[in-house]
Amino acid sequence: MEILNCVAAAWQPRIGDPDVTGWLTVLAYLLCFVLAFQVWRRLGDRRGRLFWGLIALLMLFLAINKQMDLQSALTSLGRCMANAQGWYDSRRIVQLGFILVLLWGVGWLLLVLMRRMRGQLGRHGVALAGLAILCAFVVVRAVGFHHMDALIGSRQLGVSTNYLFENAGLVLIALNAVWLLRRG
Repeated sequence: MEILNCVAAAWQPRIGDPDVTGWLTVLAYLLCFVLAFQVWRRLGDRRGRLFWGLIALLMLFLAINKQMDLQSALTSLGRCMANAQGWYDSRRIVQLGFILVLLWGVGWLLLVLMRRMRGQLGRHGVALAGLAILCAFVVVRAVGFHHMDALIGSRQLGVSTNYLFENAGLVLIALNAVWLLRRG
């Protein structure tokens, strides 16, 4: 219970990205969720259905996370656990381990999806590329707790690189979904 009190003191649910680009990204996630769900429904029992179901669930989670700032709650939980259990001075090793596990998990997921979708990449490959970009974004953000913020915080043509990076993957997923839905 002490750890939960620590997290509650360090993190409060609030709008994590209240500016216009934050809300546009939430809308993009929700649009991708709706489109992916529609593709999932339309595919019935055909190949690619699991892929689109996973994308739909991920888009819904990321839309919620975008504004609830759940990764900050996870960071607070880690910090509180490190303090409570006495390994705060060794936290860099744990952070590195977390990042390596995250990289491994994302890489493994993408490889599994590519293998399962062999022969279907012509139909779903653009969404897979979008998913890979989103996964790369998540990894960069995880690493960026301290070191990558300068890179993704820069601006290109008046828009943050963070916004462009995140939304590039969403655009590819949406384009692939629209294409599949239009093909019937």
